[in-house]
Amino acid sequence: MKTILIVGLGSMGKRRARLAKGMRPELTICGVDSAPARRAEAEGLGIRAYASIDEAVAAQTPDAALVCTAPITHADIITRLLQHGLPVFTELNLVADGYERNLALAKEKNVPLFLSSTMLYRGETQYIKAQAQQFMAQTGKPVNYIYHIGQYLPDWHPWENYKNFFVGDKRTGGVREIFGIDLPWLWDAFGPVTGVHTEKDKISALEVDYPDSYFVTLRHQNGVKGLLAVDVVSPKAVRNFECFGEGLHLFWEGNPKALYRFDHATGTKQAVNTYETFEHDSRYSDNIVENAYVDELANFFAVLEQGEAPRWSFEKDAEVLRLIDRIEG
Repeated sequence: MKTILIVGLGSMGKRRARLAKGMRPELTICGVDSAPARRAEAEGLGIRAYASIDEAVAAQTPDAALVCTAPITHADIITRLLQHGLPVFTELNLVADGYERNLALAKEKNVPLFLSSTMLYRGETQYIKAQAQQFMAQTGKPVNYIYHIGQYLPDWHPWENYKNFFVGDKRTGGVREIFGIDLPWLWDAFGPVTGVHTEKDKISALEVDYPDSYFVTLRHQNGVKGLLAVDVVSPKAVRNFECFGEGLHLFWEGNPKALYRFDHATGTKQAVNTYETFEHDSRYSDNIVENAYVDELANFFAVLEQGEAPRWSFEKDAEVLRLIDRIEG
């Protein structure tokens, strides 16, 4: 692979470009964005930028494409890229628009369609999954978990008004994005969900037309119960997870330095280190770790070049999006 095309040169597009170039300095990276200012900024970063996909493909003949635009725009962009015969990596979609069409088109063109689910690449979530599944296999008993994820919506992108990017849209709102980010790894770790109960409210003065706080009880098929508290009003960004059963107690505060397992013999919480080192972008909350984005891109490159299986798929995502619709309904 010599050249990749990034569609959408905002914060995520620039992050993907930077990380891809760090992984493979020999890569040529080109981009597409409708905004002249973003194209100019990208050019300053060494990314040849174009106003349209057709123009970029004709000029650069890329080997693969990454879709890093607002979620609600993904479906048609993916279709356009697949029509050019390009393998596609897309950020999380939050809506199932075009899923059947694009899956069929990818099959027709015989190219991979890769869907981001970055939390599946976190060392902490993989540790929690392994420990919980090992415990349940050995004991035959389920676990429970409690999980609070929240951050004040205006702090998500401090450099722009929250009403001016996709979290201001009800279909792709901030709470829905949190569900879209975290439910895939919970589904992967604890299995399909069969029961849902939701309590939701708007408790802030935020100018959004959707509830800003949810309490959700999930019943998984294997007997696991989960309680989610999800909001966009918490003044401090929070990701607090606790998983417990008779003989297992795990704690995670959202970053690699804050994963613990309770040791019953000593009566203390023992730190668990799943990273030798980790990278963090200072513009974001400390629970956003760069390593997972690198590992995700590495998975995509391995899918293209070595036939490796992706960790997430459009088929699985369609199930999770239906679950989010049940929660929000």
